[in-house]
Amino acid sequence: MINPIEILGLVAAILTTTAFLPQVYKTWKTKSTDSLSLSMLYIFVIGVLCWLIYGFLINSVPIILANFITAISGFLLLYFKYRYKN
Repeated sequence: MINPIEILGLVAAILTTTAFLPQVYKTWKTKSTDSLSLSMLYIFVIGVLCWLIYGFLINSVPIILANFITAISGFLLLYFKYRYKN
């Protein structure tokens, strides 16, 4: 049986990860990154990578899954920031 604390972690992971996806989609559709701060994106991606490493170190599936998906989203936004630069 799954631990209730892990279920809470999975719910939190799903919510926080999916909350970030509309920004990625909007950026991809509009091809505009003017409102995205490059320094914020770098800090965000580094923080997410730290969370991902932490998740592996403590063997936490919710932390690993959420931050793996969020890291991909962050890298996509960085890619878009450079690709759609005016």
